[in-house]
Amino acid sequence: MNIGIIGAGSIATFIMKETQQKQLDGLQVKSLFVRNFKKYEQLAADYGIQLFDDIDQFLDSGIDIVVEAANVATTHQLVPKVLEKKEVIIISIGALADEAFLEQVRLVGKKHNHSIYLPSGAIGGIDAIQNANGLGELKRVSLTTRKPAHSFGEDIEGEKVIFQGSAAEAIEKFPKNINVSIVLSLAGIGVENTKVEIIADSTVTKNHHQIQAEGTFGSMTFQIENEPMHTNPNTSMLAALSVLGTLKKLQSNIKIGL
Repeated sequence: MNIGIIGAGSIATFIMKETQQKQLDGLQVKSLFVRNFKKYEQLAADYGIQLFDDIDQFLDSGIDIVVEAANVATTHQLVPKVLEKKEVIIISIGALADEAFLEQVRLVGKKHNHSIYLPSGAIGGIDAIQNANGLGELKRVSLTTRKPAHSFGEDIEGEKVIFQGSAAEAIEKFPKNINVSIVLSLAGIGVENTKVEIIADSTVTKNHHQIQAEGTFGSMTFQIENEPMHTNPNTSMLAALSVLGTLKKLQSNIKIGL
């Protein structure tokens, strides 16, 4: 599978490095779309890829799927166009908190018969949440996120609750810190009904997420403690791994947890 990536940050670099070094099930990054061609020329040499700053040339470069690894603004701008030609994996899932945009990409994907894949990111249990809501009988979903205080720019001793509200409100206030709330919401009861609490904690060095859900199925609790990426301490290692996991699932003829 030939992969095209939009963006050149830590997750994009991780995918390029791992697929090049480990030859993961025939996965190969072939093309990279960036805004600043000069700035990222070295990446083309380092990873043997084609570099583009023209989106049409990028989409026509012999790739099978596109991984969006940029930001919410780029997702809003480019993903509808990408879906006209390719399937897409969206990492900046916060973009889908905008219900009008979510409906737009759904309709464009359906029109062109191209799927949109949303990795589970830095959390787990997404399949269980979806299954529990299979008949629309999931009653309550909440997410409590605890991160190092400095990642929110907080200079405190101990812990401080810095947000309580809906997932929609959380992603608006913390667009770079709480993408996980949106994938959880889309799998379950929506961005308005999913409750989020965010805690800044000077005593922790890892990102902690606890998911709780209740419904006619019973109840469940998931707790994840994430190691940060070495190249970007604000991004969980599991978030990067979930993108590779999604690509590997697409390649495999055995689909687990779907």
